[in-house]
Amino acid sequence: MILHTDITNNKVKSGLYIVSTPIGNLSDITLRALEVLKKSDYILCEDTRTSKNLLDRYEIKSKLISNHKFNEKKNLSKIIKILKSDCVVSLISDAGTPSVSDPGAILVNECLINKIDIYPIPGASAVSSAVSISGFNEQYFFYGFFPEKNNKLKEDFEKLKKQDGCIVFFISPRKFNKSLKYIKEYFINRKILICREMTKYYEEYIRTDIDKLEPFKSDPKGELTIVISEKLKEKNSSINLKESDKINIQKMIKKLSIKDITDLISQNSNVPKKEIYNYCLKLKNEK
Repeated sequence: MILHTDITNNKVKSGLYIVSTPIGNLSDITLRALEVLKKSDYILCEDTRTSKNLLDRYEIKSKLISNHKFNEKKNLSKIIKILKSDCVVSLISDAGTPSVSDPGAILVNECLINKIDIYPIPGASAVSSAVSISGFNEQYFFYGFFPEKNNKLKEDFEKLKKQDGCIVFFISPRKFNKSLKYIKEYFINRKILICREMTKYYEEYIRTDIDKLEPFKSDPKGELTIVISEKLKEKNSSINLKESDKINIQKMIKKLSIKDITDLISQNSNVPKKEIYNYCLKLKNEK
């Protein structure tokens, strides 16, 4: 099914609009977002007090419905009923794009079940904003907020440390210092960008090596978006085969091909494949 929106001539089709709002600076709202919000019969807000700062600035008078993670399931039937009555309903979060580490996914899925049209209104995103200034690999994995339990955090970090691209996290200031030891343990030899209060007057960007990362002396204001770099390639010239690797190669040299040995040793070593291959070749020639 192909959906078309038309906001010309004061017309906005009925349905659910997922509207991105500024992540800090209120001037970052798009013209299309303002148009849709003004034409909405209802606006679903994560926190009506926060949203009113934006809506009042642009004189948007649409009716507000509180819709956050603690009541979004309870609200479902009411909102679906409103949408089925051919209303225009917009969903916004406190900042950024709804349903991405924010409430919204439950409602979107319920709309799909009920064949209600859903339209994205693109705009600000803390994820793409942080990646765009990181200088890291353009391929990235977005994780979202750190889990509360450390066991879950370590379990996920064990998987994520194998990612070749950079990794983007949201984290509360309170959680950052508590999680620092795990960041340093699982992402050693990588770089990190810490973004605080992005697009606001006191925005701050901290760039450092994870090995040199220090805890905040006091909890910083505002949620943090952090980007951990891809695995950094070490200079091959300074990496040599360990004695333990040489012993293992000597044991395998009569049973496996040089290629197989090279592949096996390189899986658990930063030594260049060429050096492993040459050592195998040397052993073969000595036989």
